[in-house]
Amino acid sequence: MGDPLPPGGGPAPNPGPAPELPRGPIDMAGAARRAAAARRGPGADANANKLVVGRDISLNGGIAHCDTLIVEGRVEATLEDSRLLEVAESGAFRGSIVIDEAVIAGVFEGELVAREKLVVRPTGRVRGAVRSRRIEVELGGEIEGQVGILRDDAGPEPDAAP
Repeated sequence: MGDPLPPGGGPAPNPGPAPELPRGPIDMAGAARRAAAARRGPGADANANKLVVGRDISLNGGIAHCDTLIVEGRVEATLEDSRLLEVAESGAFRGSIVIDEAVIAGVFEGELVAREKLVVRPTGRVRGAVRSRRIEVELGGEIEGQVGILRDDAGPEPDAAP
């Protein structure tokens, strides 16, 4: 049998040679803008705004418009306009973040505001100032520093009177 014909009955178009990939430094700011535009557009890929920092990678700077950040290596940064942070057992994040949800199985140092939920896994270590609507610390997980609960009305819960 011959090659199947495309809809319409004509021969399949030749896509031509593969496009050449650009060489040189990567424009991270431009990539972030393109990712944000893709997120807003119809049919945007769910993984378009996902960043994975691998085990042997260190990243230093600011990260914005990243729906999901997975840290398996080392990150020292501020994180804004994001939905989910996952720090793997092998990962370490140092800096400040405001996020919807954080899951820490490695090390986090700094200021963390989780608008919805913070989960500290048994291997997780959190040091610094933490505020969240819900905090879940699994057996073995640790939080060291200031802890506050976010409220719908006026922010963190006031300290109890002695």
